[in-house]
Amino acid sequence: MSSWLIYALLSALSAAFVSIFAKMGLAGLDSSAATAVRGVIMAIFLIAVMLVQGHAAQLPEIFADRKALAFVALSGIAGATSWLFYFMALKTGDVSRVAPVDKLSVVFAVLLAMLIFHEEVSLAHGIGIFLIALGSLMLAIF
Repeated sequence: MSSWLIYALLSALSAAFVSIFAKMGLAGLDSSAATAVRGVIMAIFLIAVMLVQGHAAQLPEIFADRKALAFVALSGIAGATSWLFYFMALKTGDVSRVAPVDKLSVVFAVLLAMLIFHEEVSLAHGIGIFLIALGSLMLAIF
């Protein structure tokens, strides 16, 4: 099994627990404040991982490349807005409906990759993307 697939599956499993733990923790809390606290905890955790792995020496390289830094910053802002909206949705919605709709990000990511990076999608992949969209919407509506 390819390492990217293992990491992707671990990412999906971790994301599933994000939904469950967030729904459990949001009871009686403001979703924006809870998301901010989550962000601080994530930053501390990720800094610790970077230090343990010995990657702190790469920081000057990242900050020196202004274009890369701008895109990393935009990615961070997009991730933060994603989580703000996700926590707002979880606050009032069922995980079994919110999580599948959130996975429409897969469909959006593929469409954007086709548009921006000119990535090609085979017929089989196109059908799969369509089924993800259809399944997400079915789970949200019914």
